[in-house]
Amino acid sequence: MEKDYKTVWANCLNIIKDNLGKENEQVYHTWFEPIVPVQLEDSVLTIQVPSQFFYEWLEQHFIDLLKQTIRRELGPSGMLKYSIVMDQSISDAPILTKLPSTGTRQLTNNRSQEIPFDLNREGNHDFANPFIIPGIKKVKVNSQLSESYTLENFVEGDCNRLARAAGYAVADNPGKTAFNPLLLHGSVGLGKTHLANAIGLKTKEMHPDKTVLYVTSEQFMQQYADAGKNKTTNDFIHFYEMIDVLIIDDIQFWANKAPGTQEAFFHIFNYLHQRNNQIIITSDKSPSEMSGLEPRLLSRLKWGLSADLQAPDVETRINILKRKLENDGIEMPYNVIEYIAYNINTNVRELEGALVSLVAQSSLNRKQITLDLAKQMIDKFVKNTSREITIDYIQKVVCDYFNLPIDSIQSRTRKREIVQARQLAMYFAKKMTKSSLAIIGLQCGNKDHATVLHACKTVSNLTETDKQFRYWVEDLEKKFKE
Repeated sequence: MEKDYKTVWANCLNIIKDNLGKENEQVYHTWFEPIVPVQLEDSVLTIQVPSQFFYEWLEQHFIDLLKQTIRRELGPSGMLKYSIVMDQSISDAPILTKLPSTGTRQLTNNRSQEIPFDLNREGNHDFANPFIIPGIKKVKVNSQLSESYTLENFVEGDCNRLARAAGYAVADNPGKTAFNPLLLHGSVGLGKTHLANAIGLKTKEMHPDKTVLYVTSEQFMQQYADAGKNKTTNDFIHFYEMIDVLIIDDIQFWANKAPGTQEAFFHIFNYLHQRNNQIIITSDKSPSEMSGLEPRLLSRLKWGLSADLQAPDVETRINILKRKLENDGIEMPYNVIEYIAYNINTNVRELEGALVSLVAQSSLNRKQITLDLAKQMIDKFVKNTSREITIDYIQKVVCDYFNLPIDSIQSRTRKREIVQARQLAMYFAKKMTKSSLAIIGLQCGNKDHATVLHACKTVSNLTETDKQFRYWVEDLEKKFKE
């Protein structure tokens, strides 16, 4: 009786699991359970894998085990065909691997460009004043990485397994894998910044000679603006071209603004990529969902691996809470941990915030942490958890309030109602966010910091002298607290 493809793959999984052993159970869960058998035809088994990166990892680390397994099930003529999921659909061009052979495809882009340097010059530069003279071979900078954001305390789950595995691969061999750039994307509070930092720290640990730099998109944008004012744009670009591993956090803030910043980063990206230097980027959207970025820059973001971080399931949330408590040296009844995990299901940031609130409530009021106390606190926490205030959100609230299109604030018009809306957006951005005046100005119509200061003074003066204007300000403040 001819074997069914599902049966064949199930038998393969049993062989693989037995070979890996109990000590590698997590490896089995990560790299073999996600594989889906598709068909079996003429001793060729087709399996579906989640991504190009996933395929390459199997080929690099498990090709011998796969060869041995397929031969046992299908005989010496057995072959394996991979169907790679691309943008939620199976690729039209599956990759065929003839298992009896030992060769694998070379997928990395080996383009390189030799750039002459003056090897007799060295630099030791503080990142606060980062620009260096062109031609310096090595540069010492503060990496700006948070030491608490490590791969070891980044709790793994189904929601982030692929992204975390990619992080280890990048740290092990930065710039030399097919997933360059590595784009980490997901909603607020799911661990993008943590994972990006963790990859940087692991890279420094494994490659002490590498220059690693973490920078937020807002920092990068402000540095570019300052360089333009000081006529040091070339120095700005040369500095970033010296970085071995560049991490840009929250690139979505460049959307529909900062064309000069995007242009500069485009050239930096090309230079780093050609020299096989690693680029890591985080965003709240995948490349296919992004809008407002320069098309050619957006195309570059699609070159490597795009790994998403999803909301953690309840098991992962429990493990996150247990890890947090363990790191802080705090004991808590399991039923309380479970209650928090089941009731805070949005993101990791709110989950940890609820835990901190409960511990503080217990400590300040000298109450034992019990399920009843957790229920009282969690009910209030869920009810009172406020929206994260960003400049984009402030602009949306102000424009909705005055019934204006959102892009009116970015326009150059001098119509009174739009000027007032723009000034109010600047005023609340300065009051409710940690963004600098330069960043607020760039995101509110590409204005300079002096314009932002003037807007804030104007709003303050009108609030004191104009009854109608004061009503608008007070009413908008209520809306931000809703």
